[in-house]
Amino acid sequence: MRIKFAGIIVMTTMIFMDVFARDVQEDTLTTTEVAQVVKKPWYETIQLRGYAQLRYNGLFETNPDLQCSQCDRSWGGDGGGFFFRRIRMIFFGQIHERIYMYIQPDFASGGNNFAQIRDAYFDLGLDEKQEFRLRIGQSKVPFGFENLQSSQNRIPLDRNDGLNSAVVNERDIGVFMYYAPSEIRKRFSYLVSSGLKGSGDYGVVGLGVYNGQTANLAERNKNLHVVGRMTYPWELPSGQFIEASIQGYTGKFVINRNPLTDFDQTEFSEFRYGPSIIIYPQPFGIQAEFNWGRGPEYDPVTNDVKDAPIEGGYVLATYMLKTSKDIFIPFTRYHYYKGGKKFELDATRHRVKEFEIGVEWQLNKSFELVGMYTISDRTFENSLNPDNRQKGRLLRLQAQVNF
Repeated sequence: MRIKFAGIIVMTTMIFMDVFARDVQEDTLTTTEVAQVVKKPWYETIQLRGYAQLRYNGLFETNPDLQCSQCDRSWGGDGGGFFFRRIRMIFFGQIHERIYMYIQPDFASGGNNFAQIRDAYFDLGLDEKQEFRLRIGQSKVPFGFENLQSSQNRIPLDRNDGLNSAVVNERDIGVFMYYAPSEIRKRFSYLVSSGLKGSGDYGVVGLGVYNGQTANLAERNKNLHVVGRMTYPWELPSGQFIEASIQGYTGKFVINRNPLTDFDQTEFSEFRYGPSIIIYPQPFGIQAEFNWGRGPEYDPVTNDVKDAPIEGGYVLATYMLKTSKDIFIPFTRYHYYKGGKKFELDATRHRVKEFEIGVEWQLNKSFELVGMYTISDRTFENSLNPDNRQKGRLLRLQAQVNF
């Protein structure tokens, strides 16, 4: 199944690249800019940027047992209070005409304010225009638009469960090949720098192999995951941007189980696939993604982990209102997920239905506020808590500083 799936990805990719080769990164450099950069010593080409997010989730909370540890560890429970969700410092630069460096630590990992590497990779340009690149190291796995979109740019406070459950923290160590014509690389860059909430430059075509056990965790088997993604951002005569994507991956994953249980199996085959469609907010915007697949999931009836179907996704509607000084982006999102979360204990069984409504207020490029009211119905069950469905509502606030 996995070999057949990988073959389909490769064949489709060859067709896709042939079509778009005839058509005319967040930190993408032109050929001229690269030539200017390489005249400097490598240490003079490295730049620094970053952002920090401070949250408070305790307003109008109706159920403290309603939680989402993958989303935000300060949500629910006995804790609460102010919480640093992210403190990111990004070191990047074109250190050679064919080599681009990107290292991003987070100083608020897990809510305990300890440092952890998020990204650490090098892009190796395979041609003069760097339309073909190899990305080597720990980076985002090219699966899903919202997963690839930086949390600095994303409007809702957390990623949707449906696709974000594919790869915890969205990252892993591996080797990825990206292809995009120079003109389209510039378009990817513009969709971020213009404030339109793009995902960054992950190529028109992306193919890769990676460990599969997810970022900052040791690999637990000798099986590599395979991933493929194709996307294209069209610009209509009106200036409206529309992007469509298709992606999928497959591999084997070793679950974390309760040592007091007697499960027969800890390694499971998994696969996912699904489409994305993004109509950028000019001023109305629609963003929708869905995925299907199979993977491990806890079964409370048998107190065992079994292979089970997966499905989930979301629809996000936005409107970008620009005044002479500020930008307001009211939004609403509904997301749904039915499946296990492989990286949680016993591949915890999840059933998620969640509706959010909020607004992002950009006072300037360096500071923004988000208020989001969440209405949630979540089931999350494993061997420690085999009967656990929680419903509730709460108001969530976030202040973000960009530099």
